[in-house]
Amino acid sequence: MLPENPLAGDRPAGLSRTIPRQSRLAMATRGAFVVASSAAYLLPAAAGAAVLRPLRGRTAAARFFYRRLVRHLQRLGPAPVKFGQIMGTRRDLLPPLLCDELGRLHDRVRPMSGRQVRRALREAYGPDVTRHFTEVEATARASGSIAGVYRAVRPDGREVALKLQRPGIRRRMVLDLALIHGAAALAEKLPPGRGVPLAELTGFVCAAVLGQLDFAGERANLAELRRNFAESDNVWIPATLPELCRPNCLAMEFIPDLVARPVAEIDPARRPRLAARTVSAVYQMLFLDGFVHCDLHPGNVYFKGPRVVVLDAGFSIRLDPTVRRQFADFFLGLALGRGRQCGEVVVDSAVRVAPDADVEGFIGRVAELVKRNTGVPAKEFQLTRFGTELFTLQRDFGLYAASEFVFPLLSLLVIEGTVRDLDPDIDFQAAARPMLLRAAAETAHLAPQRRAG
Repeated sequence: MLPENPLAGDRPAGLSRTIPRQSRLAMATRGAFVVASSAAYLLPAAAGAAVLRPLRGRTAAARFFYRRLVRHLQRLGPAPVKFGQIMGTRRDLLPPLLCDELGRLHDRVRPMSGRQVRRALREAYGPDVTRHFTEVEATARASGSIAGVYRAVRPDGREVALKLQRPGIRRRMVLDLALIHGAAALAEKLPPGRGVPLAELTGFVCAAVLGQLDFAGERANLAELRRNFAESDNVWIPATLPELCRPNCLAMEFIPDLVARPVAEIDPARRPRLAARTVSAVYQMLFLDGFVHCDLHPGNVYFKGPRVVVLDAGFSIRLDPTVRRQFADFFLGLALGRGRQCGEVVVDSAVRVAPDADVEGFIGRVAELVKRNTGVPAKEFQLTRFGTELFTLQRDFGLYAASEFVFPLLSLLVIEGTVRDLDPDIDFQAAARPMLLRAAAETAHLAPQRRAG
């Protein structure tokens, strides 16, 4: 049985879900299949990596194994794929090469078959689908591990986008998430995992994945994002159509010609503006609104004319006011070169500190890291590199930040590649200062809570 998640009651809005309990027989049967298929697929992959290592080096061997591991996740189904997508952002806990390979899961998901689409439509709207739509395109406009997006036409001629959940996905995903969480809770008790908050981390990730099955919750997330950006002409969040929404179908306004284009196809004169608007939107979510879209990979961010289009808000969280203050303090310290302040914020946000952790040593190393990255030319500062070094320090010193603190930060790291492609010279630190100063003023009443000892 899945152990109770002790943090479930403390999660931000949108992630306060627990995974329904599953029968012992169902978990044992699924677990036996996962173990057997993983052994059959991954043991030969490990042997191949061992042969490859002396011939082509450690990096090539690791990449060989990680690619086969990612392929196996795809074979296991949507829950492992979604879990892999999210874990691919955790460079503090996983090797960077593995994170690179897990990142491929965002855009390599097979669309539903025509039969599955028809079944999903029947489950959503009953046998008389034509009463609601005169046309539903058979080809998906976008395809993910949980759902596909299809263009449809209403009887009055208006176009809509239907996000259809894959039929039968819920039961399998809940079962797999229960297995993942249970395995993490067990691993945390074994010597290699002692001191690492694996249950806390996987509980957060599993709640995030389970939340993406909740289309009513995603509809509420989209509505909140639209309210937050209502006065912005630079960000487009699609409006939902409540009268057409169903538990397994999210109906939204259709945004025409919304296709992923290489940066090379965007007018060079527009690229810096789009980059600045993208960064500004993320900073607004992080520092001002406290409601953050945490899944800003390229499949969820598009550019249409002068605006940034943000889709798929299933994985969004509301930051606790104290966490939002910590975010502002950390980034303000980074922008102003206050390294010790940054180190103290990370310590304050830690969900677990090893008993023998050298806290002062950690703060000193963070201060050194900030000093090396303050005042450098914008082109040379990379958030991903900075974040990876910071996460490595946390792992080395035995300090683990709470997922509520880390995942919103990773939303910015995930978007960095897209932004850099648009404008290699963008100054992330300078762009943050105006919102950071405003956020610091708005949250000044929240006194920092220093950790005892």
